[in-house]
Amino acid sequence: MADVLSQSEIDALLFALNSGEVTAEDMRREDQSGRVKTYDFKRAMRFSKEHIRTISRIYEQCSRLLTTYFSAQLRTAVQLSVASVDQLPYEEFIRSIPSFTVLHLFDVRPMDGKFLMVVPPNTVYPMLDRLLGGYGELLRVDRHLTEIEMSVLERLFSRSVSAFTASWKSVADLQFAYDSLEVNPQFISVVNQSDVVLVVSLSLSIGNITGIVSICMPHVVLEPLLGRLSTRFTLASPHAHDQQMDERQVQILTQQIDKVQVWLKVMLGQTKIPIDDLLHLSPGDVIPLEQPVSSGLSVLIGEEEKYLGHPGTHRGRYAIKITDVVEDGVAVE
Repeated sequence: MADVLSQSEIDALLFALNSGEVTAEDMRREDQSGRVKTYDFKRAMRFSKEHIRTISRIYEQCSRLLTTYFSAQLRTAVQLSVASVDQLPYEEFIRSIPSFTVLHLFDVRPMDGKFLMVVPPNTVYPMLDRLLGGYGELLRVDRHLTEIEMSVLERLFSRSVSAFTASWKSVADLQFAYDSLEVNPQFISVVNQSDVVLVVSLSLSIGNITGIVSICMPHVVLEPLLGRLSTRFTLASPHAHDQQMDERQVQILTQQIDKVQVWLKVMLGQTKIPIDDLLHLSPGDVIPLEQPVSSGLSVLIGEEEKYLGHPGTHRGRYAIKITDVVEDGVAVE
């Protein structure tokens, strides 16, 4: 029976009751039989809807932190967001993973167990290409990773564990530590095949390349925390927590920007000479520059003038002493 009846259906139902064609007891039995649902004990539901909502909020925060981290590391636009949260047997999850993929294991302390992150090859190779100086192109995905590439990926993802630690702070003081990298799912067994796991799917985009990153969390690891995955343990001030997360993101981004190397060059001066004079230059010739000796030299970052300074030496090497800062084309002491 539909949840909302039309007026004609209501009239027909009242007529059937009044005429005796249908009794109230018959309707009650029909309603109860309609509530019976098939239950598969092999796919026992261990997480409630409230648990799943809380986990989804945790990984929404984690996605924002990972977006900031990977964007800084890969020097390109990276976006992660929660696509879905599902619970299923571990055996079914492992079967859904391709035979060749990249799997990262994380220790979850003080819990007794590990989380598993699955990254598809079509996003791994653009990451490697960016880290090794390329443009993030999708290369061949039908080959195995070299030892150097595996080391680069381990270093990249081992530094991402801080995002997981920060995201779980609202529920429990968990410390995540990078464990290892594998490329064959058959070599990994974090729980028994029949155990239930919670799988968070994150949509990942790197430029125009997209993929799904899966995070597998065994029920046996999360079971001691189920009581905390409820509204009773949400923060009293969600706005304050969001502000904390924003400040942490800014701090992480600032730390990464501080490590970026830029080209700095000093202009000794410039002038124009006829091409004939240029072709006939010889050792000992002097080229007058349009730069007074008393004025400061331009210090450029990229192609933009940022400072003024005076040349000199420091410990036997040529050096420049910064004397003024240039803002909007004007020197500011």
